[in-house]
Order: sequence, then C-alpha cells, then structure tokens
Amino acid sequence: MGKGNNMIPNAHFHKYWQRHVRTWFNQPARKVRRRQNRVKKAKALFPRPAAGLLRPVVRCPTIRYHTKLRQGRGFTLEELKGAGFTSGFAKSIGISVDKRRRNKSIESRQTNIQRLKEYRSKLVLFPINEKKIAKGESSLEECKLAEQLKSKRIMPLTKDVPVITYREVTKEEKAFGAFATLRKARSDARLVGVRAKKAKENADNPEDAVKDVKKAKK
Repeated sequence: MGKGNNMIPNAHFHKYWQRHVRTWFNQPARKVRRRQNRVKKAKALFPRPAAGLLRPVVRCPTIRYHTKLRQGRGFTLEELKGAGFTSGFAKSIGISVDKRRRNKSIESRQTNIQRLKEYRSKLVLFPINEKKIAKGESSLEECKLAEQLKSKRIMPLTKDVPVITYREVTKEEKAFGAFATLRKARSDARLVGVRAKKAKENADNPEDAVKDVKKAKK
C-alpha cells in the first residue's frame, strides 16, 4: 500500500503476454508477392503504360499550399477540347478525365493543354484494324518499336529552378533611405488636402504668399 503521495503499485505481471505479441515475419515474402503482382499487371496491360493514367498539373488548395504543384485527379473538358480530344477518346488512350474540376486561370489551362499535346506526340496508338489504319493511328513499323513505360509516373512533374543573378550595389541604392522615404510618403498623403487648400489661398492672395515665403526664409 502506498504511503503519502506515492504511486500505488498496480503492475499486471500475471497476463499471458506471449499470446498478445504480434510478429511480421512475412514481410520479405509479401514484398516478393507485391513485385510479382506488379509484373503480372504490367503484362496484362501491355502495351499500355503500367504506371496508370495521365494526370494533370494542379495547385494545392488553400493559401498555405497554393504555391506547390502536384498531379490532380483528371483533366477538365475545356483542357481536352483545347487539345482536340473528346472525353470518351481521352479515356480510351490512357488520359484521366475529371468532369467536376474547373479551370480558374488561363495559365493552368494552357499548361495542361500543352501536357496533353506532348503526351499525344509521344503516344504510339495501335490500329484497331491492321489492314485499314485510321487517321491518328500508328503504322505497323512504329507499333513494332513500341515499348511499355514502366516508371511510377507518366510524364512526372519537373519543377523549374529559378535563375539567380548577382550584381554590385550602386551608390544610389546605398544612399537610399527606405524609412525616410516611407515617412515622407505618409506625410505627403496625410497633408495633401491641407496643402491643396493653402495653395488655393495663395493663388487668390499672392501678397500673403510672398509674406509666407519671407517668413520661411527667416
């Protein structure tokens, strides 16, 4: 029994704790099985890319993360129309479509349209009927040279690295006082009405204006 403010001993040492211990000795075998399943899936999808569908470039939501780029759920109908695709045809050639997403800026729409055009230029589209090749389908020679894309992402994002240029600080920049300039700008904005009123009065009474100038010189 505890005395004073001491902790009451309450240790449970009579449990059969070995029965509750869980082990994961099957992790190496699970790793092999996952790899084998990936290989089977790639063979079943051949010659389509094993990485899945093409995703658009979008920005993360909220003001905290909107400077970061990531891959979105699917392309909008406007982006598909700009690249010359229909939604049904886009789905058939491995392009993800999201009818709920909307384009909020011209820059994002143009970026994804260019992404679709680049994907179409690299795509080898097998003909439905080898005897009668339709428009847009690849020839038999190009189909023989086609290889399956096995990377984790189709056309992964490439972030542009900003170019930083250095130069010497000029004399004007060294002599520039930011605090004094801001203070003067605030005072000018505050006194714009008073100065306009005074200028109007001086225009009406030029003699008083001369007196004011003499007082200021003294």
